[in-house]
Amino acid sequence: MRPHIGITLGDPAGIGPEVVDEALKSGRVPDSADYRVIGEYPLCTLGQPTPETARAAAAALEEAVDLARRGVIDAVVTGPIHKARMYDIGFRFPGQTEFFAERTGTANYAMLLTGGRLTVALVTTHIALRRIVELLSEDEIVRVGLLLAAFLGRRGHAHPRIAVAGLNPHAGESGALGTEEILTIQPAVEELQRTCGNDATFAGPFSPDTIFNRAVNGEFDAVLCMYHDQGLIPLKLHAFDEGVNVTIGLPFPRTSPDHGTAFEIAGKRVARPDSMIAAMRLAAELVAR
Repeated sequence: MRPHIGITLGDPAGIGPEVVDEALKSGRVPDSADYRVIGEYPLCTLGQPTPETARAAAAALEEAVDLARRGVIDAVVTGPIHKARMYDIGFRFPGQTEFFAERTGTANYAMLLTGGRLTVALVTTHIALRRIVELLSEDEIVRVGLLLAAFLGRRGHAHPRIAVAGLNPHAGESGALGTEEILTIQPAVEELQRTCGNDATFAGPFSPDTIFNRAVNGEFDAVLCMYHDQGLIPLKLHAFDEGVNVTIGLPFPRTSPDHGTAFEIAGKRVARPDSMIAAMRLAAELVAR
């Protein structure tokens, strides 16, 4: 049977509708799957989000997760939403990642991004920088590291090589710039290696200012990152137009383009569909695997 992939447009005042339209017309998405745009969207002025456009985006998410849970669709690709507007209408999740996790009852999930020659997974995501140290724990690093290894295995890496980034500059400089690497991250790396055995290789913690270059050059298949911007800045620098956001751990694949609503260019037909195309392609790949 051909897999069915549901697509939400995100906030319809943004570039979501046009990049979805361009992607579906591009001839660059797998023809082995059927694609279905989900949701009813109001007429709106492009570039001008309103409570109505936010409510439409939220309703499409609810419909998509319901269809996926019932097996009507096999994967979900989500367009970009405007979080501030979503919060105004009562959306209580930090992002779409947390929405899908809560709606599917998934406690063991994580945010991952992939594009070009770089894949990153995040131990902490949408939180203030000042809270990272209090929330970073050995258990969380191990949990997300195992999800990352499983994702790489699903994509065909028989023995994934995963680098673990440090938290502090120079990975703490042997404790001179912070002790999180010694007290928390290194024990987590050792536990990950014990748990995975010969199925994967975990190494680190490495200095964050050099490890991404090593990964892009092929030394590692992915980098396990301690916080949001640590992983997203290099990913977007390396593969801005083809990056894909993935929620790993869900009972079905969920991907999205790695960009926002871009209201300032909505309707000008200059938005590139590459990231949306990559998100659709990865959703189809994960369903097939």
